[in-house]
Formats: sequence, C-alpha cells, structure tokens
Amino acid sequence: MKNIVVIGAGTMGNGIAHTFAQTGFKVNLVDVSEQALQKGISTISKNLDRIIAKGNLTEEQKAETLGNISSFTQLSEACGNADLIVEAATENQDLKLKIFKQMDELAPENCILATNTSSISITKIAAATKRPEKVIGMHFMNPVPIMKLVEIIKGYSTSKETFDAIFEMSKTLGKVPVEVNDYPGFVANRILMPMINEAIETLYNGVAGVEEIDTVMKLGMAHPMGPLQLADFIGLDVCLAILYVMYDGFKNPKYAPNPLLVNMVMAGKLGVKSGEGFYDYSESKKAEKVAKMFQR
Repeated sequence: MKNIVVIGAGTMGNGIAHTFAQTGFKVNLVDVSEQALQKGISTISKNLDRIIAKGNLTEEQKAETLGNISSFTQLSEACGNADLIVEAATENQDLKLKIFKQMDELAPENCILATNTSSISITKIAAATKRPEKVIGMHFMNPVPIMKLVEIIKGYSTSKETFDAIFEMSKTLGKVPVEVNDYPGFVANRILMPMINEAIETLYNGVAGVEEIDTVMKLGMAHPMGPLQLADFIGLDVCLAILYVMYDGFKNPKYAPNPLLVNMVMAGKLGVKSGEGFYDYSESKKAEKVAKMFQR
C-alpha cells in the first residue's frame, strides 16, 4: 500500500495525514472546505517545525513530507488509485455511514476502507458498503504524530487479510497497534469516558473543584493530565457523543452522561476549541485558569 486518502482535515485528519506523509506515503487529504484544508496543511507545517526545533527532522525532510500531501475538496478526484482510505470526519454516525457509502462506490475494488471512529460500531459502518470484509477501525490517539497507540478494530466481517495488512502497516508508521473487538467505546474510550464522566459527576456534586479534581488524578494516579482538562482537550461535544454511543449500545445507566456535561455542550462550552470548558482558554491554550463558572 502506497497511496493513502484521508477524509477530514481537522485535528485527527491532519495528524493522520502528517504521520503517513512523514513515513513516505503519498497522501490525498480531502475536506469539503478549502479553508479547512489550508488550515490543516498549515497545522502540519507548524508541527513539523516543532520536530525540527527538537533536532528530530531536517528542513529537507519537512519539504519532502509536505510534498507527499495533495489536497482535494472532491472525494471522487482523490481516491481513484487509493490503496487505503482513512475516514476522520466528525464523530457522527449518520455522516460516517454516508461517507462510507461514497467511499465504497468510488474506491478501487481492492482498496481497504478504514475509520478513525472512537466509538461507533465498525460492523454497522461496514454494512453501508459492499465490501464489509475490507472495512476496519484505525483509532489513532491525539496528537497523532506523537501518540504511539492505534486501536485496530475488527468488525464482524473484517477479513484476516485486511486486519493483518493494517496491523503491519501501523508498525511501519512507528505506531504500536493493539487488536480490539467491535464493542461500543472499544477499549480506550470504554475505560476513559466513564472516568471523565465520573470526574464531572464529582464536580457536579460539589465534592471538589476543577483544579482539585485534576490535581488528585495527576499527583495521586500519575496521570499526565487531569480528567477535566483532558475532556476540554478532547472536546466536550466529542465526549458527550461517545457517551451517548456507549449508553445506547449497552443500555447501562453507568454510561449516561452527567447533566452538567449535557448543559455545557448545549451552551457551546466545548473546551479548548471553543475557548472555554472547565478551564478558560481565552489567553492561553494551557489549562492555567479555571472557567469563571467553576471558580470557587
């Protein structure tokens, strides 16, 4: 596999494109918005500059990486010779099913179709295509160029050949692939999201404040980032969407999102990307100031 298509130029999409391109793959980055494409390429360029500053990349390698990426606003123009398409669109089931139907119609017969979904059923996504044996989950972690883990999720019909090909390809990217079966939340979010939800529950019940909760988890449990700060980093809307998928999939009340999380998303307080969540990011992208709503 040499030719990769990545759908979505947002945080995950541009990170995935960056990782493939830096490893030497030819990447077609697709987004319906030309502005999003430009922003995505700019982000990749800045992230490459950070790697150069650390002495782990040369200017020539940066130019080669960027030269491996082409941008498109039309999927039909991007996937004619694709060996692998990785969908990294918004975590919305209906949107993903629509995209996979298009991918299936446009991609070459032998092309593998992968999704970066963090919670949605691979089996259900595969059922929207005529090649379910070639559909698989590749759940990268954010930030993609840095984080080593990739959950490789097998749908009900995913073939051994497809799984083996993606598992080995992940290693060539410098990642550590982990085999996971297709259940809501997979492994990472099945464990992470209830923890984040419980941290929000703890705040909601007045047990402790934002900084106090995060400090306990950082200093007491050796987490590099507290759960409330991490929720802001992921995006509270994304956290809510994943919890809904798990609640719907398991019908277990322990996955029901806390009312505070629901209200914050309805109010547009989504975390870093909106400028405010549990912390205020109006002056810094670091969680240095608790949002006014939660100041004690």
